[in-house]
Amino acid sequence: MSVSKPKSIAELKATLYKLLPASETVDHLVRYLSTWSGTDKLFMVIQYTIKLIVPFLNARARLRHRGGLRPSPPSTAAPSLTKFAGIIGDARMLWRIWGLLPIVQWLVSLERNPPVTRALLNIERLQGWSMLLYYPLEHLYYLTSHSLIPTSFKLPSLPFLTTSSKGPRLTISPNAVALYSSRFWAVYVFLQLLHLQQDKVLLQQHQRQLKKSKTTLTELEQKEVDARWDTYWSELAVNVGYAPLTLHWSMEKGLFKNEIWVAIFGLLAGITSFRTGWKATALPPSSPISLEDSKERATVEGYDASADM
Repeated sequence: MSVSKPKSIAELKATLYKLLPASETVDHLVRYLSTWSGTDKLFMVIQYTIKLIVPFLNARARLRHRGGLRPSPPSTAAPSLTKFAGIIGDARMLWRIWGLLPIVQWLVSLERNPPVTRALLNIERLQGWSMLLYYPLEHLYYLTSHSLIPTSFKLPSLPFLTTSSKGPRLTISPNAVALYSSRFWAVYVFLQLLHLQQDKVLLQQHQRQLKKSKTTLTELEQKEVDARWDTYWSELAVNVGYAPLTLHWSMEKGLFKNEIWVAIFGLLAGITSFRTGWKATALPPSSPISLEDSKERATVEGYDASADM
């Protein structure tokens, strides 16, 4: 069946509108990717997906070479994909250059609006301080590893400093800086697991209190309980993904001999973080199309401190 050509601009617009109908999914994606966290999570999923694909491509190329189906064993696509994953990791680290600011904001808010228990307050205080140490070290690693600042500084001559022909100097090791940065991030992650343990106890107490006061929960109350449990399990999955990664990057020789485990745990954390952010930016059924970005807790959830390592 032939389609008649539109005779006016109005008919052309009407035809385009039919071909490109409004999409709530696209609107939602634009809202989410307009946030710093949303863009980071999407690139995190892409980065670790690539890191999982590359070993498969290399293994496939070796098998085809053994079977006489290709002249050489190396995969031609793997090096380009590896380079792309490295570029994404480098960009994500650069975007975190202002990451210290929301941490300071979070610590100030924490003292003004403390959590419900003393244990949670102490845990979050320690988390905040670990991030105050993590971020400057990560920034220092990024700047020195890219030769943006020198790794050796001449110090002023002082009586208690050992002198040499070149004078006293301070030398920075980017690898050592990266290790200590990751260790402070590991402190945050394992404190978050303790935080989630406390959250689970509070959630169970809240659920028992609701059941004692009422024989049947209202639909709104049940949705609220379900949403809190969903948040708990999502946070647990994210930090279970990050825990082995932070240990791996905190050790000089690493925790894993096969880097595929890094990709698996990173992808677990990335997909779960993306899902959490996607749900957080969803419009309520009765809301208009426009939506202000909801305030997010200033944590480093989902941040890959050593994406470039």
